[in-house]
Amino acid sequence: MIELNIPIAEERILSLHAGDAVAISGIATTGRDEAHKYLVERLIEGPRPLPPEDQRLFEELKTIYRGGAIYHSGPIVRNVDGRWSIVSSGPTTSIRDEIYEDKVIAAFGLKVVIGKGGMGPRTLAACKTHKAVYVHGMGGAGVTNAQAMVEVLDVFKKEEFGLPEAFWKIRFDHFPGIVTMDAHGRSLHEELGKTFDDRLAALLRSG
Repeated sequence: MIELNIPIAEERILSLHAGDAVAISGIATTGRDEAHKYLVERLIEGPRPLPPEDQRLFEELKTIYRGGAIYHSGPIVRNVDGRWSIVSSGPTTSIRDEIYEDKVIAAFGLKVVIGKGGMGPRTLAACKTHKAVYVHGMGGAGVTNAQAMVEVLDVFKKEEFGLPEAFWKIRFDHFPGIVTMDAHGRSLHEELGKTFDDRLAALLRSG
């Protein structure tokens, strides 16, 4: 398993290829549909100047994401004596954020997008242009994933978005996954989809 430590250098990303198993360590955030909509429509493309609250979060996220990672997940969390912890955090379906992810990668300098099910041509092109990868997280293993999310450092927008959709700033310690879209333009999701289509077409012809 290849260890990736945030911030991740471009050369390290270019050394990765689709199919590589990785373990990610360092500070990242979760971010689902509402988070991506906010990142693009308010922080990236919103009117300037940004309101002070948005500007502060914009600066915070630029620091986290430069060479960093975002995890498509709506975690189950627990608060004990004012301290948050992650109970379970499985990856959510990434394709819903296809309309946003390329812009987020370009604007923030993301190097790793973690999720489930892969993403489409816009994200793949952004990975190639900006030297990033998509990592397929372990579906159905939310508790195991949470064990690698060892510390909650902060949470942003939980009142506005709700707990699952908020940005949870967390520390990864050897968070596991498989590179399925690399910075060289290869997508295992695209390749497997074509293989399945070809096999289905052959079965229909033979039937």
